[in-house]
Amino acid sequence: MCGIVGAVAKRSVASLLINGLKKLEYRGYDSAGIAVIDAAQQLQRLRVVGKVRELENAMKNTPLMGHTGIAHTRWATHGAPTENNAHPFVSNDDFALVHNGIIENHTALRQQLQEAGYAFHSETDTEVAVHLIHQHYAKSQDLLAAIRETLSQLKGAYALGVISRRHPGRLLVTRQGSPLVIGKGQGENYVASDPLALLSVTQSFIYLEDHDVADISIDNIRIYDKNHQLVTREQHTLSINQDSIERGDYRHFMKKEIMEQPEAMASCLHGRVSEEQVLPAIFGPKSAAIFSKTEHIHFVACGTSYHAALVARYWIETLANIPCTVEVASEFRYREIAPAKNSLFVTLSQSGETADTMAALRLAKGMSYLSTLAICNVAGSSMLRESALHFLTQAGVEIGVASTKAFITQLTALFLFALVLRQSRAMDAKLESELVKQLHQLPRLAQKVLQQDKAVGIWARAFVNKQHAIFLGRNSLYPIALEGALKMKEISYIHAEGYPAGELKHGPLALVDENMPVIATAPGDALLEKNLSNLQEVRARGGKLYVLTDQVHLFHQEAFSDAHVIAMPEMHALLQPILYTIPLQLLAYHVAVLKGTDVDQPRNLAKSVTVE
Repeated sequence: MCGIVGAVAKRSVASLLINGLKKLEYRGYDSAGIAVIDAAQQLQRLRVVGKVRELENAMKNTPLMGHTGIAHTRWATHGAPTENNAHPFVSNDDFALVHNGIIENHTALRQQLQEAGYAFHSETDTEVAVHLIHQHYAKSQDLLAAIRETLSQLKGAYALGVISRRHPGRLLVTRQGSPLVIGKGQGENYVASDPLALLSVTQSFIYLEDHDVADISIDNIRIYDKNHQLVTREQHTLSINQDSIERGDYRHFMKKEIMEQPEAMASCLHGRVSEEQVLPAIFGPKSAAIFSKTEHIHFVACGTSYHAALVARYWIETLANIPCTVEVASEFRYREIAPAKNSLFVTLSQSGETADTMAALRLAKGMSYLSTLAICNVAGSSMLRESALHFLTQAGVEIGVASTKAFITQLTALFLFALVLRQSRAMDAKLESELVKQLHQLPRLAQKVLQQDKAVGIWARAFVNKQHAIFLGRNSLYPIALEGALKMKEISYIHAEGYPAGELKHGPLALVDENMPVIATAPGDALLEKNLSNLQEVRARGGKLYVLTDQVHLFHQEAFSDAHVIAMPEMHALLQPILYTIPLQLLAYHVAVLKGTDVDQPRNLAKSVTVE
């Protein structure tokens, strides 16, 4: 949930580190800091409360010069966002350290260190790590050995970056359950929580494994595994257009990413479907044998990815007749599990590093599941590397904290998954052919939905002064109601709840009055009449209706004369969740803009949740 950047170079690295932090600010924006080793081999540090631009402004008055440095942008876990709680932390002016993750046993370690004479200046869990390194180094005078001794005492999930004025040309890093990548440059080397931070200086990356410790200098990278053996990790070339991580002409990344969804869908489908069929091996060469044995699917995910899995349950049970369970990862981790016979364990994550989902995957691998499958958007992520099967959604870079195109491509990928499972059952191919033809039309239809942007913007004006909202959906559109409500909460700070429309009379109807906007999905499917009946219940209580439908003519009748309606394109009922998501994303966006909230970096949230 925090961002780390580090560098060792022949040039001053401060501006490089600041530019890297700007690319990582989606990971945290409560405070920021930087530390370098200057020409006199002294540690120089600067920390501020607030966003990276505040640190950049502070450096104009206090410039830092040094060839070795680390920097950090924080999302607060232990301790409030204050300068004393900001990274990097130092110990006796000898060592500086940045940290992403949580050290679970920090309280006991803090007491031990205080008894040994160490003074603490923060409320964080991180400060214990830098003092431990100092303590162990005092005994061994070996930086690598001091870090190893420190790691043996830490419990939790973490990525650490360490520099020392006693070793000015070295940067040491390690990871355990939190992402960290090494970037290889020309006459300089780098580290970061995400390759995006380093794309302006390199496209060559090495992904560290858990328990790895890397000792990095200008011209050398040594990586040691958990057994302290020197190892070679594969080098990857990452080609990302620099424009994809810039806002361009858009005011916010979120709007840019919403508008990129047709292209993202097309990328997700490219090379994976023929004219009438899903290509069977898109989930890996071993997938056919595994899917043919699969009798149950167990989905585990968090947040928006959890909503995508809920939609997938409808699709898979309808198309492949395979029962599914969908579970929040943090709940799965802490209950007794009884895996179903021949159950396939499927994880979904935008980043592939989500802490609870990763922990669930590792737990499941030690149980009696048939196999594991990961669906995510980041090549080289821990989740993809640690799953037997995997699928990369190809959404492209997503910077906005509230997920849009990553969610749309998860849905697209899951629909392909449902069709491949159907193939494994040798079921009638006629329906698959029909649905694949519709899939080819998805990007065009999504573009058509995006043309309703102005109409959604008009809707948004009625929400600015509201405190609550209800989202309704039936069948596979119920999870889309949940997702629409989540988006509204995330970026506009309006309390919103998603419900199955049939549940209105079981409680939520008590909330409906003239001050309660109700947003409903009402396509012309087999449940349309029931949906219309539910909407009449809302109208009878004075609730304000906002309806997405492909049956606009029905809302021209007197019974719905005061409803606000946006026309949706007609499509196969199974594909409706993908396109009905888009106006709900736009609605949350426009409401947030009108309210003046921070759309891309909403309060208290970060993009990549790498801690519990």
